[in-house]
Amino acid sequence: MEMSQYLEMFIEESKEHLQACNENLLELEKNPSDLRIVNEIFRSAHTLKGMSATMGYEDTADLTHKMENVLDAIRNEKIVVSTAILDVVFTAVDHLEAMVMDIASGGTGKRDVSATVKDLNAIEKGELAVVDTSEIAATIVEETKQHSFLTYDEFELTVISQSHEQGFYTYEISVSLREDCLLKAARVFMVFELLEKMGDVIKSSPSVDQLESEQFDTQFHVSLVTNEPAEDVQKKLMKVSEVVEVVVHSVTIEQLQSRNNDSAVAQTENQTQNVNASNDVAVAQTATNAPSKGVQAGNKTIRVNIERLDILMNLFEELVIDRGRLQSISSELNHSELDETVERMTRISGDLQTIILTMRMVQVETVFNRFPKMVRQLARDLNKKINLEIIGAETELDRTVIDEIGDPLVHLIRNALDHGVERPEIRVANGKPEEGTVVLRAYHSGNHVFIELEDDGAGINRDKVLNKAISKGIVTNEMAATMTDKQVFELIMASGFSTADTISDVSGRGVGLDVVKSTIESLGGFITIDSTEGKGSLFSIQLPLTLSIISVMLVEIEEEMFAIPLSSIIETAIIRSTDILNAHNQKVIDFRGKVVPLVFLDDVFSVPRNEQSDEEFLSVVIVRKGDKMAGLVVDSFVGQQEIVLKSLGNYLSSVFAISGATILGNGKVALIVDCNALIK
Repeated sequence: MEMSQYLEMFIEESKEHLQACNENLLELEKNPSDLRIVNEIFRSAHTLKGMSATMGYEDTADLTHKMENVLDAIRNEKIVVSTAILDVVFTAVDHLEAMVMDIASGGTGKRDVSATVKDLNAIEKGELAVVDTSEIAATIVEETKQHSFLTYDEFELTVISQSHEQGFYTYEISVSLREDCLLKAARVFMVFELLEKMGDVIKSSPSVDQLESEQFDTQFHVSLVTNEPAEDVQKKLMKVSEVVEVVVHSVTIEQLQSRNNDSAVAQTENQTQNVNASNDVAVAQTATNAPSKGVQAGNKTIRVNIERLDILMNLFEELVIDRGRLQSISSELNHSELDETVERMTRISGDLQTIILTMRMVQVETVFNRFPKMVRQLARDLNKKINLEIIGAETELDRTVIDEIGDPLVHLIRNALDHGVERPEIRVANGKPEEGTVVLRAYHSGNHVFIELEDDGAGINRDKVLNKAISKGIVTNEMAATMTDKQVFELIMASGFSTADTISDVSGRGVGLDVVKSTIESLGGFITIDSTEGKGSLFSIQLPLTLSIISVMLVEIEEEMFAIPLSSIIETAIIRSTDILNAHNQKVIDFRGKVVPLVFLDDVFSVPRNEQSDEEFLSVVIVRKGDKMAGLVVDSFVGQQEIVLKSLGNYLSSVFAISGATILGNGKVALIVDCNALIK
């Protein structure tokens, strides 16, 4: 029986157990005497060891076994938990994560962990000396470099061999990006663009597709055939922004052939061992999936590849378009039986839509889980005491939104830790507890999910922000005098803006927040900032539940149809043309006591008018972005409808105030208005 059929299951379950280890280790650090937590970590490690041994990944099984010995000694009270011990166990978990990632990318999971094993043995024997964690981190980085070899097929080896005969070199290049790097795919593109100017890229690990979809951590590997010296290659790549390290190794065809032979032998040995173990895996899997006594059968779950859900979603989107077409035909024909059938199909497809969208929902916990460990390390690097509280991790979001929010949240948290929360001695002097608190919460409200990041740090200094904005020419002195606090705080999201007095390795409040803002807005959401100097700051992100199928208000301008997302609409109104006022060269109306600027969509989208007419009444859609509002002036309201959001493609990706398009029931295309872009 082939073991490959269990590989995906092994990788997914290994990630879950390692995540559980990380979470429980952080909890153990807070409650070192709680043996219940130790037992939880031990169970995760024990399960991972058994799975690894069964699959034939001996290095993973051996390291987990050593870690298990230490945990066993702790729970039997032979060893007292300390920070030094936890550092070593954390390092072991880091190694295990790297091994599993290597297996997931097609590797063998082998890794030199002798230094960590030595430390684990010393802990078990009670001989642990003080461990230099920075040295451990450096060792991990170095080991990653040394064990990131690429393997080649016969065709690739032939190309390399012929290139060597013509006087070319072959380099294996490891490129490391900053840990907080945003838009990793863009950095990869820049690296590949440089490499292709220097020579030919033979192979990459992870694959090009995985790199483009950002399915890698911070490091990737490329083999290059070129006639340029290694030093020149390294210097050119180091000029790419966000690249922190480039290691270039020269390799010969003999080395590559020898490596491929070793890999083939190891694979054959693994397959031989796996044949004997395959039945054990089947039994273990049956036992894992079988419900325990007292657990209802309705709790059974099944793992489904996300690609299948994407295909299912695409098919349903086509069904929604056809449903709209049928509704349109039905209303034209006015046939009772057809009307009944279409109405029934509409109800059934509505239920189906709910189920499919629910299947695609993922808890934000999958993103939040990585932050406690990151905060622990950053707090130590910054010599600060910080407690991270996570609230509402069970809140669900569409998987397409989940994939995009990770990097913006990383950046906001790094800013909060570095520039928000003060050092312990400063906090004590200001009458605060020496330990700062950062709260990350998520919750549903209507058709939106709100994610908030709140800290009890220094807050934002209004005068400092304004002075910096004036010096950079972002605002004038006249504008600054009339700005509200919220408007001032939003200035820190201007491109390149920072109030940091010194450049930090971590961040400065404002550095890169323009990227955070643009990412959130590209998802149809927006970010607001509230702060009280000396007390703390609150960053609030509002996101739509899903990006695929949305409810819109269809409006008409001449012969053109436009769709305005209901999530942005407050209400619709009919106003008299005499109610329009002028303020600062802008047409405005008084809407429930508030001055709301008007935006004429026919002017924005250059819709040709057949004839100019002075209408007595105007149709207005009042839309909102945070606490700002605008009135979109249209010819008429058509009605509410659920539509499928389709991209305009790369060629039209920069069209102003248009976020996509949809196909209506009558076969016509309607453009979807991006209200965020229209509200100034």
